[in-house]
Amino acid sequence: MISLNPVTIKKFKRFQSIKRGFWSFVILFVMIFVSFFAEVFINSRAVMVYYDGKFFFPTYTNMIPGSAFDLGYEYETNYRDLKTKFVNTSNFVVMPPVPYNPYENDLKFNTYPPFPPSFKEKHYFGTDNVGRDIFSRLVYGFRTAIIFSFFLLILNYTIGITIGCSMGYFGGKFDLIFQRIIEIWSNIPFLYVIIIIASIVIPNFMILILIMAFFGWIGITWVMRTMTYKEKEKEYILAMRSLGASHARIIFKHIIPNTISVIVTYAPFAISGGIVSLTSLDYLGFGLPAPTPSWGELLSQGWQNMEAWWIVSSVVAALVITLMTVTFIGEGIREAFDPKLHTTYE
Repeated sequence: MISLNPVTIKKFKRFQSIKRGFWSFVILFVMIFVSFFAEVFINSRAVMVYYDGKFFFPTYTNMIPGSAFDLGYEYETNYRDLKTKFVNTSNFVVMPPVPYNPYENDLKFNTYPPFPPSFKEKHYFGTDNVGRDIFSRLVYGFRTAIIFSFFLLILNYTIGITIGCSMGYFGGKFDLIFQRIIEIWSNIPFLYVIIIIASIVIPNFMILILIMAFFGWIGITWVMRTMTYKEKEKEYILAMRSLGASHARIIFKHIIPNTISVIVTYAPFAISGGIVSLTSLDYLGFGLPAPTPSWGELLSQGWQNMEAWWIVSSVVAALVITLMTVTFIGEGIREAFDPKLHTTYE
């Protein structure tokens, strides 16, 4: 059974007492949960189908061809149409709250898209310039952005913490050499590199993460370098050295655990930075390829068609809510984990 340190439990309770940060965490958790299981809530496939005494669950399984129901569908079953055909029968179809996937074009209206919000048609945020449901693209785009940010955070922190701790711990020529390398590295124009790579290959998820990590580790490196310089001069580190502890043991068993509050504090802001970076690249056309759901691509559509106010307003609202909750979480963590605010000297 895993038991938490009493100090850690106090920090979590302290974070829970900071209402703005705690409720922002709850909201963000719900957003992440809904996006990770978006196929259940937002999908053109049915959640459940009861037909001829049998239950079908097509959400996460292979497509159910029309022949399974023998209702004339040539390819995959149109579950919205199937639901209307099952009216007044013993069979039934349970559709998600938003019965559209982020890739399909709903062109059944008599006008050209984009279409304004319609509760009757269950396009709650309207459609984009090619008839795709905006709400579904927002949710699926958020999932892409949050996964992208987490992977980017792991890469940046792995590289930055390793190099930063090494610079601060070993110092001397090692520190000076890496300082010069980082100064040169930070002067490389990031956007130009993206443009050059995008002109050679079509950027995908992994390529964008690698490019962003190529430049994104510098910030946390400086922070960890400074923290390690301060930490290595403390008495307990000097005692460990006198006892013959190895450099790796001192760094990974003592210095990094004692700077974890700084690492945790910076993490939410790094996640929000990753979301903004991906959105910006998609807006400029150097991000994920079409038709991947993307907030930046929706912003670009809204800019090109300002009359469709629902496109821009929905994306801006989603960005504001997401970045605001992440910022409040970061502030709450910083306050809860800061020992200077909760230490009493006697």
